[in-house]
Amino acid sequence: MASQVIREWSGINTFAPATQTKLFELLGKLKIENVNTLTILVMGKGGVGKSSTVNSLIGERAVSISPFQSEGTRPVMVSRSRAGFTLNVIDTPGLIEGGYINDMALNNIKSFLLNKTIDVLLYVDRLDSYRVDNLDREVVKAITDSLGKAIWNRALVVLTHAQLSPPDGLPYDEFFSKRSEALIRALRLGAGLKKHDMQIEGDARLPQLYDAPSEAMLTPWGLFPSSQTEIHYFVIFYLILSQGSAIPVVLVENSGRCNKNENEEKILPTGTPWISHLVQIITEVALNGSKSIVVDKKLIEGPNPNDRGKILIPIFLAFQYFFAIKPIEWAIRGDIAQESRPSWETRDTSMVSRRF
Repeated sequence: MASQVIREWSGINTFAPATQTKLFELLGKLKIENVNTLTILVMGKGGVGKSSTVNSLIGERAVSISPFQSEGTRPVMVSRSRAGFTLNVIDTPGLIEGGYINDMALNNIKSFLLNKTIDVLLYVDRLDSYRVDNLDREVVKAITDSLGKAIWNRALVVLTHAQLSPPDGLPYDEFFSKRSEALIRALRLGAGLKKHDMQIEGDARLPQLYDAPSEAMLTPWGLFPSSQTEIHYFVIFYLILSQGSAIPVVLVENSGRCNKNENEEKILPTGTPWISHLVQIITEVALNGSKSIVVDKKLIEGPNPNDRGKILIPIFLAFQYFFAIKPIEWAIRGDIAQESRPSWETRDTSMVSRRF
């Protein structure tokens, strides 16, 4: 197999200067923590914007996209290097085909990931999808069965098509909150996650933050909002964490018509520069203290059913020896010791004695 080609990350130069400054700051933060290579896995259903998000993150058309063709069935890894730091982003095919899990695509993904280390998972869906159903849970279950529950300690949810007008006149932050909560709930059910499965818990200050949000309260998290709207956006973001999910939700707008601020940064309806914000949350997940996922054969194939219970075999054998075999031996020996000589042996012995 040919080695992965690592190209210079020239796409970073296409970002607005303010975005570049923030990205270099975040890359420096990773390097300070001895993280010189970061591998990001992008997964989700088809048509949700996975490849577009990869291209936006890299800053160039690294993955081909065609709105008139179905997705391929094989993953693609894009590798870029800058200032001694290497970024690997793995784009994967959609996991749904004809309303069911696409086993071929899933197997191709698992084979591709073998012997790789996953630092961050981006689970991608659309903000403008108004329903969460069993299919969402099936996709999450397929990911969990393939990569283990621990992958969600290294995950964030990315919602694309964020530049929208919510239905029924809902405020943008309220619509985002409802959509995020519904998807996180489906994710937890599909992955079978409990609160103790997640290594990051909500902060006790969050109720106070919700009641009276302020810029000062957000500063301890390294967030510096520029407006009251942005403050409320971050509040929603962290309130989702307080529900025990510990899985961040980030908004993305990949369209070329995405609005920009005075610094030429692509922004969300909240005013948040979304590219730098996405990389910021990726950095936080990468440094959250949980272990990266090493994809080995045992992980993707699951436990061998023939190994089930092998650890108990010595215990069963010892139990059988001391409580079954030994008591039987002792009983037999006792019977032999107590048994009288048979009558025919006694009779024959008497006859021999009379002859002599």
